[in-house]
Amino acid sequence: MTFIPPAATLPSAVARRTFLSQTGVSLGSMALSSLLARSLPAAGASDAKSRGAIRDFHHPPRIKRVIWLYMAGGPSHLETFDYKPELARRSGEPMPESFTKGQPIAQLQGRSQLAILGPLFDFSPRGRSGQMVSSALPHIAGIADEICIVRSMVTEAINHDPAHTFMNTGTTISGRPSMGSWLTYGLGSEADDLPGFVVLTSFAGRSPQPISNRMWHNGFLPGKFQGIKFSSTGTAVEYIDRPAGISQRQQRDVIDAVRTLNNAENRSVRDAEIDTRLAQYEMAFKMQMSVPRLMDFADESQATLDLYGAQPGDGSFASNCILARRMAERGVRFIQLYHRDWDHHNDLKHFVGVCAGACDRPSAALIQDLKQRGMLDETLVIWGGEFGRTPMAQDGKGEQLGRDHHMKGFSMWLAGGGIKPGLTYGATDELGYNSVENIVHVHDLHATILHLLGIDHERFTYRWQGRDFRLTDVKGHVVRDILV
Repeated sequence: MTFIPPAATLPSAVARRTFLSQTGVSLGSMALSSLLARSLPAAGASDAKSRGAIRDFHHPPRIKRVIWLYMAGGPSHLETFDYKPELARRSGEPMPESFTKGQPIAQLQGRSQLAILGPLFDFSPRGRSGQMVSSALPHIAGIADEICIVRSMVTEAINHDPAHTFMNTGTTISGRPSMGSWLTYGLGSEADDLPGFVVLTSFAGRSPQPISNRMWHNGFLPGKFQGIKFSSTGTAVEYIDRPAGISQRQQRDVIDAVRTLNNAENRSVRDAEIDTRLAQYEMAFKMQMSVPRLMDFADESQATLDLYGAQPGDGSFASNCILARRMAERGVRFIQLYHRDWDHHNDLKHFVGVCAGACDRPSAALIQDLKQRGMLDETLVIWGGEFGRTPMAQDGKGEQLGRDHHMKGFSMWLAGGGIKPGLTYGATDELGYNSVENIVHVHDLHATILHLLGIDHERFTYRWQGRDFRLTDVKGHVVRDILV
């Protein structure tokens, strides 16, 4: 770092940007220094051996990576993991006003009559743990002893886009860093030739749930920590292929020349985004070799393909689950799989069946596959969406009944390193409306994920526009009851 002269020798009025440039302290290096001061591993270290280095965590980590099976649209907890016999008994009755008066309801708001809709699938105890799982999810039911079902989730947004934003960034305000960006910033990546944060999407059978790119955006963090969206069909990453007629050596020469020019400029302006461009050029060059190998399932056994029910390269959730495991093997830190088809305002039973048909088997297979490869203990797998569905029926304009958006009680499950398997945690009331026991807020979920990665969520901050920001804002606590 350039020598900083004593304060007395500095001009009396110096612009902040000029000061940062002349002292050799970029915003990016300031942030990194702040991070190191809080005893977290250095993000984006130049030495490959230090990527994701296991040193100076806030506490010993239990896991190395996260795979989030994101059921976009809001799966109904009442048709999946939250067994409500009272809801079944009272199906068709008016919903008591004591539950709904003055409460935010999405498309049902303002209706004079709200009717209870009983569960549309049977529930039964599964595994030695006896966890209650819907018949819609027979394969996940088969791993009941491996998962922890949280039945008492709550969030702060009633509509999809802000709820997605809140689940991914910890706020409904657009433009903040996503969780994957926070993690790759704080921990780096164990992968030298793949991004640290990768997103895959799928849907099956109907209009997919809209998902904005800002759900995996870096926000105010340096751009190199943005998530990269892969396609599981065709070209995995846009614009990554080498132009026709250009050799690898020629491309290397161009990249080296661009690096020299950018470094020359950066000595003058000290711009963190120039560092980002340099890193991305290098990563793209490496990915020209690594991505084709990643996407080639030729080394996967037929038994593995059958376990997931996957046809390689078909863009399905099953195929994406295999890709997630392959990325995890290669050191990707945060892997997010969106299945964009769980928004069931009408014809609920049919469409839950469609989504379960696409997601149930591969979700369970991923847990089984990770376990048999000895990777489950160092991986956290999360299954769930941005919110749940109402206990009240939605008529779907004369079509078969569905359920509306619901943020006051829903279910998710977690499995892997540090998580108590075979545990049902928390509860909603007798009709599945309000979380009432061991309530888990989204901030609590984020705090718990960070804790498993060796990070104290209250100490993991980034200063921006004069304020120390963190993923959990000023809230959140670690849900220690679900941890081993």
